[in-house]
Amino acid sequence: MATFSRPVLGLLLFVCIALFPTMILPSSPCMWIAGMTFGYGYGFLLIMAGSSIGMSLPFFVGSFFRHNIHRWLEKWPKKAAIVKLAGEGDWFHQFRAVVLLRISPFPYIIFNYAAVATNVEYGPYISGSLVGTIHETFITIYSGRLLQSLADATNTGGFLSLEQVIYDVIGFCIAAAATSTITIYAKRTLQTLQVEDELS
Repeated sequence: MATFSRPVLGLLLFVCIALFPTMILPSSPCMWIAGMTFGYGYGFLLIMAGSSIGMSLPFFVGSFFRHNIHRWLEKWPKKAAIVKLAGEGDWFHQFRAVVLLRISPFPYIIFNYAAVATNVEYGPYISGSLVGTIHETFITIYSGRLLQSLADATNTGGFLSLEQVIYDVIGFCIAAAATSTITIYAKRTLQTLQVEDELS
């Protein structure tokens, strides 16, 4: 990181976060570096801006391969049934379904492409995607900052203070508990929506 100036590093991270999902590559390492370098404020803005493009490009690129994606989803009917919830109902229903899918354990990168196999519109897709990834972005930034603190302590040959250790442990536990709670809620709500859709 020291070989690049902050503006150049920010641009490189933005490009990677924006393009990696289209190539089905994880962008989490770039988000960690963004968190380490730019913190919660600029880091959050940089990650969300890059992610908005990273979630939009597969949506539009995938539209050219809609039939292939349809055939691919047919191999996993249970997963396909959950994804198809995103294309049901009005704008708000689609938005809500996308938010829940982003929060749920459904593979993030796969959904970017799988969404085009539904009737979901771009508006609720990108809005729901951004809202549904806010908590994950903050957790990624937090973990990046934690890694930075540990690296700084190691490089200086010292140790984290007792207060810092307590703060980091409590923060990690809160983040883990919040993530688990939100994920469980999203999964159960998706199951409820799926049952309602089957009965309607």
